[in-house]
Amino acid sequence: MLSDLIGRLRADRHTAIGAVVGALATILLLARAYDGAGSFASFIQFSLIGISAGCVFAVAASGLVLTYTTTGVFNFAHGAVGMIAAFVYHQINVEGGVPAPIAMLLVIGLFAPIVGLGLERIMRSFRNASPGTTLTVTIGLTILLIGVAQYLYQSDGQQRTTPYLFGDRAVSIVGARIRWDELAFLVVAVVVAIALRYLLKSTRTGVAMRAVVDNADLAGLTGAPPLTIARTSWVLGSMLAALAGVLYAPTAGALDAINLTFFVLAAYGAAVFGRLKSLTLTFLGAIMLGLVQGYAPIAFPHTEVWNHLQVGVPGVFLFFVLLALPDAKLSVGRLVGRDAPAVPGLRKTVTRAVVFVPMVALLASVAGDNLIDLNRALIYGTLLLSLVLLTGYSGQISLAQYVFFGLGAFAMGKVAGGDSLLGMGAAAAIAVPFGVVIALPALRLQGLYLALVTFALAQVSRDVIFQDSRIYGRGSVSIGRLDLFGIDFHGDRAFSVLCAIVFAAVAIGVLTLRRGPFGRRLAAMRDSQAACATLGLDVRRTKLTVFAISSAIAGLAGALYGGLGFTASQLDFEPLYNVLLFLFAFVGGITTITGALLGGVLFALLPLVQSQKPELAGLVFAVIAAVAVALGKQPNGMAGLLFAKWSNRSRPAARVPIIPEAVSNPAPAAPREVTDALI
Repeated sequence: MLSDLIGRLRADRHTAIGAVVGALATILLLARAYDGAGSFASFIQFSLIGISAGCVFAVAASGLVLTYTTTGVFNFAHGAVGMIAAFVYHQINVEGGVPAPIAMLLVIGLFAPIVGLGLERIMRSFRNASPGTTLTVTIGLTILLIGVAQYLYQSDGQQRTTPYLFGDRAVSIVGARIRWDELAFLVVAVVVAIALRYLLKSTRTGVAMRAVVDNADLAGLTGAPPLTIARTSWVLGSMLAALAGVLYAPTAGALDAINLTFFVLAAYGAAVFGRLKSLTLTFLGAIMLGLVQGYAPIAFPHTEVWNHLQVGVPGVFLFFVLLALPDAKLSVGRLVGRDAPAVPGLRKTVTRAVVFVPMVALLASVAGDNLIDLNRALIYGTLLLSLVLLTGYSGQISLAQYVFFGLGAFAMGKVAGGDSLLGMGAAAAIAVPFGVVIALPALRLQGLYLALVTFALAQVSRDVIFQDSRIYGRGSVSIGRLDLFGIDFHGDRAFSVLCAIVFAAVAIGVLTLRRGPFGRRLAAMRDSQAACATLGLDVRRTKLTVFAISSAIAGLAGALYGGLGFTASQLDFEPLYNVLLFLFAFVGGITTITGALLGGVLFALLPLVQSQKPELAGLVFAVIAAVAVALGKQPNGMAGLLFAKWSNRSRPAARVPIIPEAVSNPAPAAPREVTDALI
């Protein structure tokens, strides 16, 4: 393994630089932690705390690597499986009175395999789908499980805590006190690592599991049953996620669906450290991550930014590990079934926009108490237009749009009194440099890794930017509504018209870009980056430009969002909302203006349900996620279904990808011209 690692460092410059920087950072961290601890016993105490956390990360990350290595699917729902298992364990152990060993056996040995079989059955339908599609489906499954947990376990308002497996029992090691539970974490992690390595390297089943992901048909010819192997992989992955969730539950305090999910998500950094292939490197990365978290309180400088970074360690770790990855190979097109909506001409677009604004004004006059929900839907629709351009047109995945959204709201409130056109311009402008920063990894990474790095940046932005006392750290920021040339948009109905005007204007701009040379470059880059590079197109500049424009649109939507409730706070821009936003974009239709509006309407239903029927909020999450999974093979979402009903043309459907994946020799297909019906 050491010779392979040395060879990899020699072959890849980014990995070598990352290894050197990581080694220097580790030495510095250890030195500062030892000085900050004050004594050797205290240093050992913090080390053991970090190692125990790292062991839980290792168990969770090992399940993720196992699933990816043997099925080729990155299971974003891995954390949610651990979360739901923790709740079920609490129900059996605490509420049901079943002893802990039996409760663990029931959860890990019975419940988790059932969940794994269910996941395998769902993902079997997307066996030949692109990584972007499978990622979206597993995001939908994540939200589905979070919704189920909130509905079943949190709708009653009761706090649920899980006792430690071994109570308060502890031992002393070199003067440091460590719980039996923490020792159990270490033992379990080592056993899991050894068992998985033996399974994959030394057993016929393990060899077959690794062969199936490379070529299932060829493996089947050698006697390996692909279906059985896939089921085994998903079951083992779910069991490891459940084990991590159950181990972490006692230290989590009051169980919360989102917090538990994100804790297991923190293990993504360890999995990526192992390149989603090596269990040994995954284990090492998990221990390193745990130690960084354990040393953070005593090693990091005691300033506001560094204090916030203590919380964001998993996101920072994931971000830098992803930056150390080698450049992704340029993809060529992959054909998946999708109708390509025809882009209407400028005259039709403007005409529909002119009709759309009065229709919204009329709807606002009869909306009554739901007027604020109408405004929220238009604002979310504008935000989703940023994903239509970025993901729908160019195939670039971003799970960080809420960062620009929050920055736009902040800029609107701080510039020129909080209610001016200059403030709206500043809201769009402030997001652009951050969009360019997030675009930099996109120059090297694609697909799954790009999604992960943007999600990591969203987590870091929450902990470092939004919690900063100069932004949202001291509380909410007051934001006004636009007052332009004597025209007052402070009233709710007038604000509806403003939101409609902005949505229509942005939609016209997005469609104008799509019709022009830049839009054709985006479509070409989405279909085949290798072909673009061969023809001399500047793929890097195109990516930077589309990220900048997309972030500006999101910032502009943030300016409107601040005016919706006249305030904004960091709680309005949690990282989970980035995942929800992407999901709703997919459900509505991430390739069309109509889809953006439909997604915005659906997204606006969540606050409405939470305010009127809070006990049903989790159920709404689950329903929307189920719809997203059902629409997994329809990238045009609900809008695509509407287009299919409206279109009676007989020409064959276009088969072009929403997110490219490497294949060879794509065959041409004639497009079906389905018009984007709204604007």
